[in-house]
Amino acid sequence: MIARTSHVTISVSAQVSLVLFSLLLVLPVVEAAEARDATALLLGVILSITGICACLGVYARRRSGQM
Repeated sequence: MIARTSHVTISVSAQVSLVLFSLLLVLPVVEAAEARDATALLLGVILSITGICACLGVYARRRSGQM
């Protein structure tokens, strides 16, 4: 018997939300200093993901000849 695989597509915003939610569950929120560190980490992750997506978008546009 051949097993069929179903292809599930999740939107990018849902994936980002899932990653951020999982980071919030992992990060300890015990002291104010740790909360600031966690905020800085989350901000860095968000900015990194945004920057990577922006660079990939520019690359894809140049490759297709739209720029």
